[in-house]
Amino acid sequence: MAGEDTEWANIVSSYKGADGTDVTYEPVGGINPADGPVALCVGGTNRLTGHLAPDFWGACCDADEIEVGKVFRKSVVPSAVLAKAHMPDLAKVIGAFNVESIEARPTEYLKARVSRKVEFESLDFNKRFLATVPEGYDPMTLRELFSPGFLDWTTTIDRECDFGINDRQFWFLWRLKERTDEELKLALSNAGELFKRLHAEMDEDGYHTYPGGPWNAGLEPFPAG
Repeated sequence: MAGEDTEWANIVSSYKGADGTDVTYEPVGGINPADGPVALCVGGTNRLTGHLAPDFWGACCDADEIEVGKVFRKSVVPSAVLAKAHMPDLAKVIGAFNVESIEARPTEYLKARVSRKVEFESLDFNKRFLATVPEGYDPMTLRELFSPGFLDWTTTIDRECDFGINDRQFWFLWRLKERTDEELKLALSNAGELFKRLHAEMDEDGYHTYPGGPWNAGLEPFPAG
């Protein structure tokens, strides 16, 4: 009988991307050739790369791994899925930010970050998420980027999740309720929706440079111009 880690690996490896297209599966994600674009989720277990959802080109891998099972049949499995995409256009707007689910954080963790907290007009958003920017970044830029419609949408996500931008990469962490193919699809669908909405926010403010495409997944160089 297969362990839970093998069952999950089978689910991920059989995943089909947008419109049933094939995506690249790797048990452990490696790096791209020296003359190619930078890879995503380097070293990540059960990495997928490609057109992962209708609105999302990027990569994903296991995150927050835990041990499950009985003493002699233990498996290491993820409790979350991490999705990433290259977004240098977003990084030009706000170099780095984190939006973290308050539900998943201890009080001491939250207190340590109060000085960098960005407050929004949406009380529901502020109750559910802690948004911060690193020292030296203007919090007003993040406040201006997130529209009321964007803030309202984030509060409808029915899982604990975190997202942000770091090292010119968009990242999205989805905490799993169960390890099933439907849960994986839901995670990547929400990553795609967030990816699309961030593009829309930048478009509205006149910042968006690149359309979604294989360059976001590190499969091709970004188009010129």
